[in-house]
Amino acid sequence: MEHVTGKWGTLALVALLDGTTRFNALRRRVDGISEKMLSQTLQSLDRDGLVLREARPTIPPHVEYSLTPVGREVAGKLLALIELLESRMPDVMTARAEYDTR
Repeated sequence: MEHVTGKWGTLALVALLDGTTRFNALRRRVDGISEKMLSQTLQSLDRDGLVLREARPTIPPHVEYSLTPVGREVAGKLLALIELLESRMPDVMTARAEYDTR
C-alpha cells in the first residue's frame, strides 16, 4: 500500500498507463523525480508485482517498464482518483478561503 500511495509510486504507475516505457522517458514524464528515487520506486513496484522490468542484454543495456495486469488495475483507480480531485479543486479552494477567513 505504501509504495502505491506514495507520491512517486502514484505518479510512476499513472505514467505507465500509456504503455511500455524506458527509464529515461519515464523520468521525463514524472516531473521532479530523481534517477535514484525513480529507480527505488520502480524496484519496489516490481517487487510488489505491479510493474514488470524487462532488461535486454544489449550494449548499452535496454530496460523497459510496463504495468502488470494488477498494476494496470491499480493505476486506473489512481487515475480516476486524480481526475476526481482535479475536477473538485474549485471546491477545495473555496473551502480553504472560507476556512482562512474564520
